[in-house]
Amino acid sequence: MRSRRARRSIWIVVTGIVAVLVVLAALPYVASTQIVRNRIAQEIGSWTGYRVVLRGTPRIDVWPVLRADLADVTFQEWGRPDAPPILQAERVELDLSAIAALGGDVSFSKMVLVRPRLRLERTQGPVPLPAGTRGGRISRAINAARALVEANPAAPDTGLMPKDALGTVEFVDGQIVVADEDGKQEKLLVSDLSGRLGWPSLDRAMTLAAKGVWRGENVAVEFTAGQPLALFAGGNTSVDFSLASAPLALDYDGLVTFSNSGFIDGAATLSSPSLRRVLEWSQTEISPGSAVGAASVSGRVIGDMSRLKVEDAKIVFGGNPGMGAIDLSFTGPVPAITGTLAFETLDIYTFLSAFSPSPAGVIVWDEQIDLSFAHELGLDLRLSANRATAGALSMTKVAAAVQVKDGLAAFDISDATAFGGTVQAGLRIEPSAGGKAAQLRILATDIDTTQVETAMRLTPPVPRARGTVSIILDSTVTAWKDFLSKAGGSVSVKLGSGTIAGLDLPGFLARAKQSGFFPLDEVSNGNLPIESAELKATVADGVARLDVAKAISGEQAISLTGIVPYVGRGLALSGMVAPRQLTGNAGPPGEVSAFFVGGSWNAPFVSPMLPPVETIE
Repeated sequence: MRSRRARRSIWIVVTGIVAVLVVLAALPYVASTQIVRNRIAQEIGSWTGYRVVLRGTPRIDVWPVLRADLADVTFQEWGRPDAPPILQAERVELDLSAIAALGGDVSFSKMVLVRPRLRLERTQGPVPLPAGTRGGRISRAINAARALVEANPAAPDTGLMPKDALGTVEFVDGQIVVADEDGKQEKLLVSDLSGRLGWPSLDRAMTLAAKGVWRGENVAVEFTAGQPLALFAGGNTSVDFSLASAPLALDYDGLVTFSNSGFIDGAATLSSPSLRRVLEWSQTEISPGSAVGAASVSGRVIGDMSRLKVEDAKIVFGGNPGMGAIDLSFTGPVPAITGTLAFETLDIYTFLSAFSPSPAGVIVWDEQIDLSFAHELGLDLRLSANRATAGALSMTKVAAAVQVKDGLAAFDISDATAFGGTVQAGLRIEPSAGGKAAQLRILATDIDTTQVETAMRLTPPVPRARGTVSIILDSTVTAWKDFLSKAGGSVSVKLGSGTIAGLDLPGFLARAKQSGFFPLDEVSNGNLPIESAELKATVADGVARLDVAKAISGEQAISLTGIVPYVGRGLALSGMVAPRQLTGNAGPPGEVSAFFVGGSWNAPFVSPMLPPVETIE
């Protein structure tokens, strides 16, 4: 009994071994006659919807897995044999099912494209695409999914989605080219492209990981879609997307819709070590401004191809963190950005230099003003900062606005605390005949001029008092350095009680009684107490003409008239020190001293003059 069972077991094992050997022996014959010659091209074509041409001689490997190695493979449009291939590869490797091969069928779980070249064509949309197909399983599956999406756009029945098994597609050392509108010229878009597409079945998630060279930079992309069929059919699905490169890093996690103008709603983070480098790399028509440091923005992104809104935005710009909301619109002739941002600290020069060449350094002051950016971008931002700096100027509680539109660039500080008072300022520039029309407005109320002296490093004689300063200047310029030399407008200063540092009035009067001129530095060892001071000047072509310039010190008054040109930094002033009031015909109750001030701003000299007899009030 036992021997019979043993013999039966031996026969079963032997039969199994023989069956395996028969299968292995038959596989090359079956593969060479049925699969390669008749079925592989048809199977790949049935998936893609393209005509697949195998020009090379196939090679079949049986061990350790059944694998077909196809040489010189092209994917072409049906009915257009002379058209350039949509996809061509030097080699295509397929991992096949041995059981299916024995039945004369083809079922592959993995495809490897070696040195593929994908050809895209320009479309009416913003993204170039391959030429269309005439069906194919994927196309039919998308159509079936589209019907489910149309039946219930918010929540299509994913259980009814096609469930065809696909597998993995890998690609090595590939290229992507874009044909021009007439299809005669091709431009290399991506090179050194390698990656992996995983899509086990059409009703399951799809993953893509790829890396290549785009516009001279190494780029790595990862993409995961929860329901890719619903996405391609115009529905929405969860998407996780990341892009990593030296100029830019981008991460997105949320819903995506491809229908119509598309739609996204999810969390996004974008960061760059240099915004200028990003603009140059993207090859947009927006001119990059001056180089800035690292910049990043994150928040909830909602919108479509025409408009995007970033809610709860967190922005770090040049090391200055802020938060707020940003709105991007693409419906006009140029992109437009609007928003409200709040910063703890803000370097105004750094912020503005990202959008335009601002007057932030010597080189920029000497360069010609380029307003091309104002025609390439619309910008309307409302800014606030607890602390802000603009060069040597430090401010707190700042409310400001930046506007760029139709050739106009403007920056306004509507309210800020500086120099112990409040400051309002505005700078705007726009094209005009003969150059650019620029305007500078400053209104400083109840400020401490001592703080102005320290911040601007002024040298005596300077007033030290609280007061109000108003400056309105217009100029036509080609470079910022020309602004003051061609400016016109007005300057007014009104001060309360304080001192004029660096002026010894008794020493000045004593020296003026002597003959000959003398440098003002000789009488700078003193501080003149004043009750008030006022200055009003009219500026034309870079020359300030003093309409009113007087200071009251006790019973004496000091007045100046004349001109102060910006070019050459010279002085041409006549002045007088006289009693505040002269009484009728009784003669002056005090001495009147007249003088001339010439020289330069840095080295003024004084020359005595014969005094007139008049009242200074």
